Amino acid sequence: MQQSVNEEPLDRSESPPRAPAAPEGARAARHRRGSNALIAVSVILLAVNLRPALVAVSPLLGAIRADTGMSATTAGLLTTLPVVCFGVLSPFAPRIGNRLGANVALLLAMVVLVAGTAVRLLPSMTALLLGSVVIGLALAVANVLLPSVIKREFPSRAALMSGVYSMSMFGGAALAAGVTVPVQHAADLGWRTALGFWGLLGVLGVLVWLPQVLRRTGAAGAPARPADNRPVRGLWKHPVAWAVAVFFTGTTLIFYASSAWLPTMLTDAGMPSGTAGWMLSFMSLVAIAGAFFTPILTGRNVPSGVLVVLSVLLTMAGFAGVLAAPATATYLWMALLGLGQGAMLSLSVLFFVLRAPDARHTAQLSSMSQCAGYILGSVGPSAVGAVHQWTGDWAVPLVVLIVLGIPMIWSGLGSARKRYASYEIT
Repeated sequence: MQQSVNEEPLDRSESPPRAPAAPEGARAARHRRGSNALIAVSVILLAVNLRPALVAVSPLLGAIRADTGMSATTAGLLTTLPVVCFGVLSPFAPRIGNRLGANVALLLAMVVLVAGTAVRLLPSMTALLLGSVVIGLALAVANVLLPSVIKREFPSRAALMSGVYSMSMFGGAALAAGVTVPVQHAADLGWRTALGFWGLLGVLGVLVWLPQVLRRTGAAGAPARPADNRPVRGLWKHPVAWAVAVFFTGTTLIFYASSAWLPTMLTDAGMPSGTAGWMLSFMSLVAIAGAFFTPILTGRNVPSGVLVVLSVLLTMAGFAGVLAAPATATYLWMALLGLGQGAMLSLSVLFFVLRAPDARHTAQLSSMSQCAGYILGSVGPSAVGAVHQWTGDWAVPLVVLIVLGIPMIWSGLGSARKRYASYEIT
């Protein structure tokens, strides 16, 4: 067995080029474009489903605690448990995809997501927690397998579709954060029904994704070749894979720490709590722009290493602004944090696709990165809170987040090098 690191043949979007296509008629070309457009819309809708069921809990936590009497620790489990599931269950997602096929596995993930949302409607504390675990199980599979579908279906537009995927995730999170409570009040819903409302988005995901399953199993006909289902081995020992995993881990830790504590930091600095909460929403909205423009710049031959450095520096500058003057020019600090974090997440997903030679490796690299990233990301808010409690202010936690930029740049530049994370058997 010979280990080798492959140099990556990249085009303008840093994706392996398609083989020259055979000539086809105008009707066939239109059919193919229509099919690709439908797949793209389906991927976007599934990506939009990846966060609302989780994010919708946060604005309702006050009502949930008042109604159930649960402690703050138990309430924290409602948001922490699914993220822990992301990390613990991610290593199993590629096996599920290999056994069932990625399209079928994603369809089942959406069905399980809807089921988990329905379980949370039951009038029981156990059902509320169990539903959160079921949702985490479903999203763990979808998080890992969707990038592999992008690799398989859009090899020449991987950068653009990775950015659209990241943008859709941020968009779904921002939508759930901003709409859940207004919808609850406007329709006079209970908090359980307001949570269940997002299951309708999952139902739509099932309906839109079902044709993709039928297309692969019916029109395509034959099962996948045995070579397509071979397990990927040795990736945990590969330096490129570790660079991608470390960059994603840092991105995840920063995102969850920011989401958990930025409003409190701003409130402690004298900002009204309502305004502080809006600042977090504003940061999420700006992150959509960061996720959107990153692949466009990549497609215009801006080196991904330059984008890595720029995204990390923007994020660190935002934290430095919060450290120096949290209640002054706050919109600027939130804009910097949003642009930086949106770009970092977009780059993380892009590296899953570009640093893998095929869809199997993409799923495995995504699985490895998300296993490490979400496990550490789930403890990040607790660690930042512990440092704050130990020191008595927010200066040290913010300095820690700023210093985290050093390994982020190092791992990001390693991820940006044009090499595959794969071992060949010769």
